[in-house]
Amino acid sequence: MRSFTIAAIILALIATPTLAQGRRGPAEDKKTEKKPQVDEKAYKAALERIPAPKEKYDPWSITKPAEPAKKPK
Repeated sequence: MRSFTIAAIILALIATPTLAQGRRGPAEDKKTEKKPQVDEKAYKAALERIPAPKEKYDPWSITKPAEPAKKPK
């Protein structure tokens, strides 16, 4: 009987964290929030105001040398 009680207590302790993960609280209320409307004309106008870059961006420029080293023949 004593081993049955200990096993029941261990199972209860193991099951407690899994029950806590399944509970949903105020997170469900976030689904009902209204999202702001996107103004397509203003978005496109803002994109047109961004100046075009003079040089193409190279994200790997730090990892490679500017000029490749010439090998002696």
